[in-house]
Amino acid sequence: MYPRIRDLREDHDKKQTEIANMLGMSQTGYSKYETGENDIPTSILIKLARYYNTSIDYLLGETDKPDRYE
Repeated sequence: MYPRIRDLREDHDKKQTEIANMLGMSQTGYSKYETGENDIPTSILIKLARYYNTSIDYLLGETDKPDRYE
């Protein structure tokens, strides 16, 4: 899961600071999600899935299909 959120951020040409601001948190806190140092709360997963227009299952590595569920 952790490399996937980093890859999505990089694919969208965003910096950690930009994503952290969107989530209302510090860059350091967000960085710990990308490295796996901290688990990602459900509320953050939801925001990231909506932001990247993907499913939570994709973020969690449960599927390789990035499409959102309808």
